[in-house]
Amino acid sequence: MVREDTSGDRLSDSVDAGEIARFSALAGEWWKPEGKFRPLHALNPTRLAFIRQRLVSHYGRDGNESRPLAGLSLLDVGCGGGLLTEPMARLGAGVLGIDAGEDAIHVANAHAEESGLVIDYRCLTAEALAAEGHRFEVILNMEVIEHVADLDAFLGACSSLLKPGGAMVVATLNRTAKAYAFAIVGAEYVLGWLPPGTHDWRKFVTPPELTAKLAKGGVKVTEMTGVIYNPLSDRWILSRDLAVNYMAFAIKEG
Repeated sequence: MVREDTSGDRLSDSVDAGEIARFSALAGEWWKPEGKFRPLHALNPTRLAFIRQRLVSHYGRDGNESRPLAGLSLLDVGCGGGLLTEPMARLGAGVLGIDAGEDAIHVANAHAEESGLVIDYRCLTAEALAAEGHRFEVILNMEVIEHVADLDAFLGACSSLLKPGGAMVVATLNRTAKAYAFAIVGAEYVLGWLPPGTHDWRKFVTPPELTAKLAKGGVKVTEMTGVIYNPLSDRWILSRDLAVNYMAFAIKEG
């Protein structure tokens, strides 16, 4: 299903036009480590290590190899400027990055070309890609689901895009008072890590909600881990605390 935004463009039901406009306005900041996307740059080493380790284990690959994901088809949903897409390509995966924001795709394409990487980027929604009949062995949904308009439709499409036995990695924010205090009040208004209005607490997703919604599409969560900021080391680390940021590793049944 599609709807129209105020400019007449055709959008998927899961796409929030306001969110796309907000991120499009920041497109030039994607590859600036100290820019508007500084939190994602800071998070990248931790989430990349998590993704790499779990995929190597799930697919029985040699973790000592420089390209342990060689031969795997990987979809990066809501890829933005390609902060995760490029490392996945360097690890050997055949990568498709999609984003509903055309400006982000332009940035991602330009940076990949400058970096000498061959990556397929498309300005497309998950629903549209699913309708084309594509299937992938790995799907990344990192810091995306808290920005969609229809979470059920979005996760349903993503689940259908995953091959049986395939792996999905999701990173998002929990809908707790602590998350409101840290991710919105602290990160957006006190520390200025993110532009005010980046997040809507009502769109945050609890771990039980995520687990149940993925299960509808035959995708079973096998692991969840919290991600917390350590001010002493100025690093993000894995934690048992799921109250704010957390990641989930899930497998498509069958």
